Amino acid sequence: MTRVVLASASSGRRKVLRQAGIDPLVIVSGVDEEAVLAGLGPESTPPDVTAALATAKAEAVIDGLDAAVAADCVVIGCDSMLYRDGALVGKPATAAAARAGWRQMGGTSGQLYTGHCVIRLRDSAVAYRGADSTVTTVRFGVPSPAELDAYVASGEPTSVAGGFTIDGLGGWFIEGVDGDPSSVVGIGLPLTRRLLAAAGLNLAALWAANPLTP
Repeated sequence: MTRVVLASASSGRRKVLRQAGIDPLVIVSGVDEEAVLAGLGPESTPPDVTAALATAKAEAVIDGLDAAVAADCVVIGCDSMLYRDGALVGKPATAAAARAGWRQMGGTSGQLYTGHCVIRLRDSAVAYRGADSTVTTVRFGVPSPAELDAYVASGEPTSVAGGFTIDGLGGWFIEGVDGDPSSVVGIGLPLTRRLLAAAGLNLAALWAANPLTP
């Protein structure tokens, strides 16, 4: 019975998996993202960067897994970054940065890259490791000054990649999404399914092994 382990503190990612029939064991990776980014070369593309971050998160939780879990589990790591104005943008560091970002991207579009890593463990040994990235175009609306002030004050934009959500308060300001909406929340189900299949896993077995609990 393969246990699904989500290497992320993101409530959005957990919600996506639960809505898709899987209740994951959540273990926060605690990865130093800046250190990972510093180790990448200047030629790294957005897919390279997000896949590397996702892989670092998945790998970080392996050593700390309980032996019973490590006997048969699959660890999923994810990371998202927004590409706009020629640069990758993670979580805004401050409320001022979140406000400035929205003033720049309101009425425009950006590409949300989400890296995914799947690591299959059998008897505490890595049986499969795969990583990939997906991209979705997000079209942004223009919040009014009062709306933007209230949104920034909520604290949401400083806790998410690119300073926006589609499944929270930020959803009011998203005009449309071209691509996989689940990847914008933080974990793309189509890509994750392909990686799970490459690891020799299927959804029917994972649904049975990771049933939803209240």
